Amino acid sequence: MIQKRVMLTVAYDGTNYSGWQIQPNGITIEGVLNSELSRILNEDIRVIGASRTDAGVHAEGAICVFDTFSSIPGDKFSYVLNQSLPEDICIRGSKEVSTDFHPRKVECKKTYRYRIWNDEFRLPTNSRYTHLVYNELDISNMKACARVLVGQHDFKSFCSVNSQALSSVRTIYELEVISRDKEVDIEVTGNGFLYNMVRIIAGTLIEAGLGKWRPEDIKNMLEGRDRSLSGQTAPAKGLTLLAFEF
Repeated sequence: MIQKRVMLTVAYDGTNYSGWQIQPNGITIEGVLNSELSRILNEDIRVIGASRTDAGVHAEGAICVFDTFSSIPGDKFSYVLNQSLPEDICIRGSKEVSTDFHPRKVECKKTYRYRIWNDEFRLPTNSRYTHLVYNELDISNMKACARVLVGQHDFKSFCSVNSQALSSVRTIYELEVISRDKEVDIEVTGNGFLYNMVRIIAGTLIEAGLGKWRPEDIKNMLEGRDRSLSGQTAPAKGLTLLAFEF
């Protein structure tokens, strides 16, 4: 039998999971996929994710691959898996890819959205997916500060001190602050992101919206290369991994 590699596009509500990566004490997206694929295919399946999300972070277009000897066509795995996956995980697409395709070893663009509910009170129907900010946000200042972060920079000030990345230089292609009535979305596309980088950017821009930072402060943060210079890390629940572009 010939082994093949299949790519899955995965959407999930991360509220009840300890992130993507398998943990010793906690249910994870990776763990659920491994378990279901192994059971269905009667093989020891281990998926390889293109990116790892933290506990409580959501996804609409996460990517992973796995190898199998199954005769099931690549584009049918989404239908097969969705019959048994829990309601908060869904395979939105599947296809066969080259056996040497590795989602973490190819150039790609990643897009994230951070959702803010800017109102006096929370809205229960979206509170699992948005971060409540009850003071009015200055959207124009948030946009001005966001523009400073676009381009190739050393983002050490926007990275968790626990990061093990060899380099903190990354490129942000687009960073938009979009106001839709009471919801404010921060959408960012880049060639890769450091540990907690998007949530730190979101937290910093929220503080800019509350008047704490101006564009020149953001420039000083980049030049200072010190995590203590930037804003707080925004809560995980507001973050969604939207898409990969290979």
